Amino acid sequence: MKRTLAILELVRFVITVGIALLIGYLFLLFSTDEPMEAFKLFLTGPLTTQRRFVEFLNNSVPLMMTGLALSLVFQAKIFNIGAEGQLFFGAFGAMIFALYFPQTPWLHILVVLFGAALFGALWAFVPAFLKTKWKASELVSSLMMNYISYFFVLFLVNNFFRDKTAGALVSYRFPQSAWLSTLTRFRLNSGIFISVALAIVVGLIVYRTKWGYQIRATGANKKFSLYSGIKTSMVGFWVQLLSGAVAGLAGGIELTAMYRRFVWQSLPGYGFDGIIVAILARNNPFLVILSALFIAYLRIGANIMGRTTGVAPEIVVVLQSLMILLITAEALLERFKQRAITKEAMKNE
Repeated sequence: MKRTLAILELVRFVITVGIALLIGYLFLLFSTDEPMEAFKLFLTGPLTTQRRFVEFLNNSVPLMMTGLALSLVFQAKIFNIGAEGQLFFGAFGAMIFALYFPQTPWLHILVVLFGAALFGALWAFVPAFLKTKWKASELVSSLMMNYISYFFVLFLVNNFFRDKTAGALVSYRFPQSAWLSTLTRFRLNSGIFISVALAIVVGLIVYRTKWGYQIRATGANKKFSLYSGIKTSMVGFWVQLLSGAVAGLAGGIELTAMYRRFVWQSLPGYGFDGIIVAILARNNPFLVILSALFIAYLRIGANIMGRTTGVAPEIVVVLQSLMILLITAEALLERFKQRAITKEAMKNE
């Protein structure tokens, strides 16, 4: 039964991607004189050179981490969308630990990443506490916390940690002991290995542990879980803190590997992109890996197409929107899904 449903989900995904790509090609017909060449670059661009392939992998790292963070809270049917602010505050925490912790080889970078996760969890504490204590809407509080994080961190960085010798509004440069290594001459972010490993660990926690079962049970039926003895409020509280820690770690990885100083003067958008990744992955931590790679591939392909042919890369936004609308449309292939469930029920009578 599970295999049949999985096949139906795969078929639905393939159909929706195919429809979205077809519509995207129709857009290209009106955007360029060589739509086939532009479409080819869009589909194969990230694979044509090593530099482009590394760019695609690097782009997937923060998407994977924020998608993982949001898939956790969405599993519990908690609509905390504060990953953007948590990532931003986590990056600020990474900067603090990078600049002021003793420059001990190996230990320093571990402390920096731990500090990023800690700051992300601290920022997630506010909406989690408000939800647990006073039943405040986590959707509203987490959204507001994103902008509080943005303005608060910018104030501190620009007034107390700004490198005045640099030609931009950036922090002091991190010492080398606080750098996360990059691989190959094109600077592959080694954080991709951390992201994949963490997604697997979180997936095992969600689907193979008692606490993971409590998260899923709370999301499936909160009242039933409460009557079964699960402390749903505490489950919701702790899962939001864990989600914030993962989002904060995403900010730490991005800064220590790719920039080596705090450089953001606007919200990078990875937290909001994580919502797309989580939705496409159906909140499954294992599928978040593929979902993040897929979104990153689309974006880099669109950028390459735009740089090479002059077609606006914003067309990828249209493709993403179409895919999300179609993939989340429960009615698509619903008849076949219902037929498979009925057939299995008849067989077991």
